Amino acid sequence: MTENRSAAQQAIGDITPKLADLTDEVLFGDVWERDGLSPRDRSLVTVTALIAMYRSEQLGFHLKLALDNGLSKDELSEAITHLAFYAGWPNAMGAAAQLKAVLADAA
Repeated sequence: MTENRSAAQQAIGDITPKLADLTDEVLFGDVWERDGLSPRDRSLVTVTALIAMYRSEQLGFHLKLALDNGLSKDELSEAITHLAFYAGWPNAMGAAAQLKAVLADAA
């Protein structure tokens, strides 16, 4: 029955059910649905913030979501390269490795 559960419910719902609910209802149910930015733009902002802050645990999920939301491999690659100069080389190298893994899984 996991196919009906959100990614948050599957990942953390058993240990922190309220956090999973807030993730589903507030973050993805409200914030991500606001009119001010497209899902594609929200994905780009989120991916760049995660790279800049070296939040690698969440990055793979958001790279996949970014591709689903219309960002291309080339756009994500360019964002990572650009961020190397602003967020640090190790952050960009880690993000590049995660993008490579996400793309390999999708192939």
